[in-house]
Amino acid sequence: MARGLWRFVRVAGVFAALTAVMTWPQVLHLASRATPHQDVYFNMWRLRWFAHALATEARLFDANIFFPERRTLALSDAMFVEGLLMAPLTWLGLNPVLVHNLALLGAITLSGAAIFALVRYLTGSRGAGVIAGLVFCFAPYRFEHYMHMELQWAMWAPLAFLALHRAYDTGRWRHGLAAGACVALQMLSSIYYGMFLAVLLGIAAVLLFPRDRRAPARAVTRVMIAGAIVAAIASGLYARPYVRNHEKVGDRPIAEVSMFRATAASYTSATSGNWLYGSTAYRGGPERHLFPGLTPLFLAMIGLLLQPPGRRAIVYLLLLVAAFEMSFGLRGYLYSFLYEYGPPFRGLRASARLALFVLLFLGVLAGYGYAALAANRSRAQRIALFALLTAAVLAEYRTSLVLAEFPNEAPPIYRILSRQPRGVVAEFPVPGLRSLPGADAEYAYLSTFHWFPIVNGYSGYYPPSYLERIERLADFPSERALRQLKLDTVQYVIVHAAQYKPTDLNEIRARLQNGGQLLEVGSFEAPDGPAFLYRMR
Repeated sequence: MARGLWRFVRVAGVFAALTAVMTWPQVLHLASRATPHQDVYFNMWRLRWFAHALATEARLFDANIFFPERRTLALSDAMFVEGLLMAPLTWLGLNPVLVHNLALLGAITLSGAAIFALVRYLTGSRGAGVIAGLVFCFAPYRFEHYMHMELQWAMWAPLAFLALHRAYDTGRWRHGLAAGACVALQMLSSIYYGMFLAVLLGIAAVLLFPRDRRAPARAVTRVMIAGAIVAAIASGLYARPYVRNHEKVGDRPIAEVSMFRATAASYTSATSGNWLYGSTAYRGGPERHLFPGLTPLFLAMIGLLLQPPGRRAIVYLLLLVAAFEMSFGLRGYLYSFLYEYGPPFRGLRASARLALFVLLFLGVLAGYGYAALAANRSRAQRIALFALLTAAVLAEYRTSLVLAEFPNEAPPIYRILSRQPRGVVAEFPVPGLRSLPGADAEYAYLSTFHWFPIVNGYSGYYPPSYLERIERLADFPSERALRQLKLDTVQYVIVHAAQYKPTDLNEIRARLQNGGQLLEVGSFEAPDGPAFLYRMR
């Protein structure tokens, strides 16, 4: 046990170093900077809400955004595992940006260690495990989603396949239960990946069962059913608030689902910051920069053609084809079937995210290719081959990151607000229906410094009540807008001066002063400049 733990620590250390290099200069700014995107605010809000809810009497899924809606944490991925693991760091007083970046880079590191374990088990080669980890951790897809915390937490997927192989090889209960636990943990880390993993692991289980099974069929069937029950129970309990929310928000619009599917061109497109292939970014679009690199493709072909491929390599090739075809969404067959007969899939927007599993299976096949090339060579030749291929993969994946400062402390206006009696807050301007999300993601994050409920909010889904509300609040401070604020029992209003034209701001302040329904507390600094705090009379 101690030996296995020490091996894992060493492998994780290698991938931590590689992550630091490939995301440079992120490691120099762990406590202050992240990629400039509203989802970073959303990530930090979710992590801090989770820690807050666990430490208080707050109901976990009844988060403080979109007041007075309930179950607002379940309007997007709740990041249950991430929140649970990061909560102690928040309680210890680590600043929000540092906690965020540790969770982000730690997820990439652990993803590398996880696929290393899988590929070493399949090939017996440590070099093959590292090559697979490079593909899985640093392909353009990872940088495309660098702002999406839950889409970096993919370490449970390769561990689920590892547990599947061990269950088939031994018939032991612990491996079957581990496979189910990994599916559950992946669901609780990223709903997208959890659902995709359940489908692809099921396909693998069927393909491997007839001829890639050393344990008796009865023993394997028994332990895998037990694992499936574990996954189903955990996922079913976790799904309850999402099912109730679905009654209000409904399925994703077909137009939205079609917008975020992969295309053939997506797999030839890298992110714009990629050093070698950045010029191909125009071929893709949001969520669709999925180029896997030429070196991994070459290695995968070597693994399949240099020598007769084993049964497992064939299965991983079929899984790669299945994930690739599914990523085309409703333009393909498998995803269309799942969408038609699997209601949970109608809540997913981006089938292009199946590219993560394309990378997983490509990494496995690249590992087989490296093992085939390294077989029967001297130690010096293996080292040279490993160094050459590692350098080639890293060169193809090197990407320039743009980082920006994020606030770690409460700006003055939120410090003042936190000292007031508890009440509902509304921040203006609210976004228009065509300009969502506006600054709402930032407002949600800044609410973590006072934890008052706010009518603003940001998430994967918008409640219909919120969309109606911001339409009525758009012409604040009209009578209609003030009537809505009273209906929502709003007690505090923040007006961000920098987001209005000076003439419009002066008019708003004059109307509020003459209206007599809001009392100005004062002008204080906010992240975007001066802001005015008002209290309802």
